[in-house]
Amino acid sequence: MTHPAFNKGNVAVITGAALGIGRAAALKFAEMGLKVCLVDLPSKDLEEATAAVTANSDNPGSVIAIATDVSDSGAMQELAANVQNKFGGADILLNNAASRAGRGFDADIKEWRQLIEVNLWGVIYGTRAFLPGMRERGTPAVIVNTGSKQGITNPPGHTVYNLSKAAVKSYTESLAHELRSTGADNVTAHLLVPGWTTTGKSEHRPGAWLPDQVIERMVQGIDKDSFYIICPDDDVTEEDDRRRMLWGAGDMTEDRPALSRWHPEWKDAFESFTP
Repeated sequence: MTHPAFNKGNVAVITGAALGIGRAAALKFAEMGLKVCLVDLPSKDLEEATAAVTANSDNPGSVIAIATDVSDSGAMQELAANVQNKFGGADILLNNAASRAGRGFDADIKEWRQLIEVNLWGVIYGTRAFLPGMRERGTPAVIVNTGSKQGITNPPGHTVYNLSKAAVKSYTESLAHELRSTGADNVTAHLLVPGWTTTGKSEHRPGAWLPDQVIERMVQGIDKDSFYIICPDDDVTEEDDRRRMLWGAGDMTEDRPALSRWHPEWKDAFESFTP
């Protein structure tokens, strides 16, 4: 049974829709008979994604693209107003837009700020723009925020990306609790946690999942009312994910060094760890 938010004729808004997971979501939703609004920065990629999604829909007039900077609060409010005027509001909001700028600790602080503005504030602005209308309509609706395993296990190498996705996890957990606690039970929040996924224009490599596999898992997870929709891939199993997450929590409960999984002296202990 499919969650009622995915009923034919309902409306899905997807940020970061020009490529990767966002584009796969738009294609899937159009195939399911939903009206789709693709949101991204203006680009040839957005135009091509919109054409592909339109071709995947049995009603070309039900697919629109609205070029929007998700890091601009006013622009996100305007986006919500446009969707309201065109389609009567949104039933599904996928806050998926993300940046990978500013990798190292010594990277330009402007890049760090840019990443936080997109990865975290884009999620917050999107939720604030669309949630009031979802509540007011009172029909089943979902907000899905795209997190990352890097926001849970915090692997070394891209600190600002990790911290942004950790913040998205925390924000979405609080959002889900707030919705349950305040009686807004027509709207649910979910955290999509992709594994190794071929995104953007990257070459597909063995072991990675394709974006459409992530979206299939997302729809299945929402159907089951799962909050944490954690995707494996062809390189890391669900059991491996559990081991890594539980080991990370154990750093606190067992008073180990931060991120001990990557410390050479803890390698054997982690390899033999069985939850």
